[in-house]
Amino acid sequence: MSSMAEQVGSSRIVIGGLIPHPVGNPNLPVDREKAFRRRMVLLALKAVQTEVDGPTVFSLDSDGE
Repeated sequence: MSSMAEQVGSSRIVIGGLIPHPVGNPNLPVDREKAFRRRMVLLALKAVQTEVDGPTVFSLDSDGE
């Protein structure tokens, strides 16, 4: 869905989990699921604080996590 967000001109795009679970992964054990969600929230906060010029994609992979 990130390509759609780029097409509509979103400034900051945070890549999440699966389409039906964008900020989680129900296939993970509970402790890893909570850690995943926490990392997603921290990444979203980083995205909001980052100055961007045009569509910018943020993902856990590129964030080194």
